Amino acid sequence: MDTSKPLAPYDATTSWTHREAAHLLSRTQFGFTPAELERATNEGLEATLKRLTETQHESPDFSRAETSLRQAAISTGSIDNLKIWWLYRMRYSANALTEKLTLFFHNHFATSHAKVNSVPYMLRQNELIRIHAAGDFKQLLHGMSRDTAMLIWLDGNANRKRHPNENFAREIMELFALGVGNYTEKDIQEAARAFTGWHVRDGQFWMHELQHDDSPKTVFGKTGSYDGNDIVNLCLEQPSCPRFLATKLAKTFVCPDPSKDIIDQLAHRIRHHDLNLRPVLRELFSSQWFYEAENRRTLIKSPLEFVLGTLRTLVEPIRWPGVIKVLADLGQNIFEPPSVKGWEGGRLWITSSSLLQRANFATEVTTTSQFGPLSETVRHVSSEGSEAIVSQLGRWLLSDHLDDTIRQELLKFYVSAEGTADQKLRGLLQLILTLPEYQLH
Repeated sequence: MDTSKPLAPYDATTSWTHREAAHLLSRTQFGFTPAELERATNEGLEATLKRLTETQHESPDFSRAETSLRQAAISTGSIDNLKIWWLYRMRYSANALTEKLTLFFHNHFATSHAKVNSVPYMLRQNELIRIHAAGDFKQLLHGMSRDTAMLIWLDGNANRKRHPNENFAREIMELFALGVGNYTEKDIQEAARAFTGWHVRDGQFWMHELQHDDSPKTVFGKTGSYDGNDIVNLCLEQPSCPRFLATKLAKTFVCPDPSKDIIDQLAHRIRHHDLNLRPVLRELFSSQWFYEAENRRTLIKSPLEFVLGTLRTLVEPIRWPGVIKVLADLGQNIFEPPSVKGWEGGRLWITSSSLLQRANFATEVTTTSQFGPLSETVRHVSSEGSEAIVSQLGRWLLSDHLDDTIRQELLKFYVSAEGTADQKLRGLLQLILTLPEYQLH
């Protein structure tokens, strides 16, 4: 395998159906509406990918609502209101992939309001991530090194000339840019000295010159009178940096166990594009590897993908307060990741307790209006024939991945169910949402 070449492209002219469209949408946004699936299927891969990876104009209605929710969070100082603001963006923004990447980097640079204790600081960090999420990782890493919330989170003000604090230096190497095994303890100690004096004052980054150690430091075998900017640049130059990013992107968006060759190839493309992620993402989401059968429905849905994806498909309008609680109960409390390592995800999302909680959520969505009413599009399905109902819901919720056994069991359940057409539809929806297959995407 020649890892210096771009990923082999997927030939969408020979196979572009609801399955491929659903696969792309489920990985690049938080679920999809029936209308979004039809649009992506009809427009094809190239047009859909262009829409996902290029900045789209937001609607006036979205802009008004988003501005109002943002202002409510600032004026009240309520982190729950800030969560509602971001959840609204995740669901309704015309730039769905940007929101998913913002979550990706929120987890990558895991910072919690529990310690920062400032809605404006958390909002500012979130907006910084959003600006660069699909763009230049170099600018993002430099921006995060001076971010107020990050400096508070990793004890920047405790990093002083006579007593260097290693927190940020360690995390930039271990968690933000390089990964374990690609630096030494001496590198961390020397880098910590370069970040001395990087403090917060009056809510802003402050270079406290009297507390900065400007003497020579040796990091990654190079010596100079480095400051924090120099350390960030040195990290970005390391061969392990694009490989570290490639591994995280592959595991988040494609499969849980990517091969070494694929990681090498993706890392080469990241370096080729000078750590600009937008062209890399275009190549990734249009690659043969992304659409291979063994990479479909192999990722366990995070609570956000499960909850918000379900609501996006089934409910309109959404009632947000209950969404915050169920996400926290399921272990993904946005703006409050559990540690500097963020949410590890994968199989850790699924436990006996979380499966029960997911089943309870399915019941509440389909039998109550706690999270909002079923959309007209979904309710209209109940007027169709039994087989059409099962096929339609299978397309929307399981991306057409219904083997004959499951299809027949769902059909049997629906036909034998008692009650009105609406009650039977809700019962079928509840059953689908609790299937093991629905926990994957």
